[in-house]
Amino acid sequence: MTTRAAIVGSGLGGFVAYTTLRHATFGRDGLEPAEIAVFGDDPDPAGAWRPRAAAIRQKLMRSESDGHCWPTSFPGLAAREAVRKRDLAPLLLSVCDLYRPTVPDFLRHVDELRERSGWDESFRRARIGRVLANDGGFDLDGHGTFHHVLLAPGHPGLAVPAELAGDQRVVHAYERHEYASRVAIVGAGMAAATEWLNALESGAEVISVRRREPTRRPLNVSRPLFTKRGLSSFRATPPTERAALLRNYGEPSYPPGRSWDEPLERAARSGRFRVESGLNGSLDGAEQVICATGFQQGFQNDLLLTRLVAEHELETEDRWIVLADDSTVPALTDATRTLALAGVSAQWAFPAADTLVGMKVAARGFRRRIESCPTR
Repeated sequence: MTTRAAIVGSGLGGFVAYTTLRHATFGRDGLEPAEIAVFGDDPDPAGAWRPRAAAIRQKLMRSESDGHCWPTSFPGLAAREAVRKRDLAPLLLSVCDLYRPTVPDFLRHVDELRERSGWDESFRRARIGRVLANDGGFDLDGHGTFHHVLLAPGHPGLAVPAELAGDQRVVHAYERHEYASRVAIVGAGMAAATEWLNALESGAEVISVRRREPTRRPLNVSRPLFTKRGLSSFRATPPTERAALLRNYGEPSYPPGRSWDEPLERAARSGRFRVESGLNGSLDGAEQVICATGFQQGFQNDLLLTRLVAEHELETEDRWIVLADDSTVPALTDATRTLALAGVSAQWAFPAADTLVGMKVAARGFRRRIESCPTR
């Protein structure tokens, strides 16, 4: 059986693309495992995400009911939990945008879907360092040529402020750690907020070091950007303005709610929590510095994407590769071949591309390209 498509990256972005390609829709069969090649370092789709969630002791997902890896949005995690527990509460919470699946439930879902989908039959342990366009499609670093390729390399790496390089007290929030008695936590997003509460619960005194006040919103980006109208407005903006919007969407945020605010207010009143606006002098006396500063940003920090841009002279804007609305690379996609991006590297097409919902958007566009290709 001929391999029809290749996925570079075996994390959640690649996994969502895989399940979307495998899914049978009305009038169309999904691809068989032998028709898909998945290249990556780890056969566990949650292999990168799992230890990061464990490091910050994350209990609930930030995503809602449709934050899952099944190819269709419905039924989501809330509906399936309601059936499993014979309880309507998850559905009612979902209607009010209040449903949050637990991390164990999400990971169990990934494990079960991995087993059923044929993922391991398609997985090939190989790190792809270069993608080169040729007459037959795309050569993947000597591992074969494929007509249709989706790149889902994930985040480039953990970000640590340059000022803290070499400081022996430093640990990144996404690395395994315990808590000292006096902790400085650098950052103001979801991971930082989670770590404030973790450290306080451990009995530590906490210094929150942040350059700006975080935005309070339930999801990674504003809810209108998950709608057709909001997305159309975003895509209509000129390149320079779009890049500015993306930078703004990437500013630190975490959800509103008393479950976050009350522990911080109590700790502040007792002198165990305070906020500092910069690194200079704010770390004095801290026994431990936790960098909840997320990931390096931009294609320039990903060697695969940097080579792709340089060797094919692709259009870019600031730290983003310019993509078509379906997350494909315009200069390398036509009626006979497809090169698409998914995950954080596809934010030019969908600002929330690094969410599970955003990964599905890229995956569906990739599938449509394959289905419309005469060489399929």
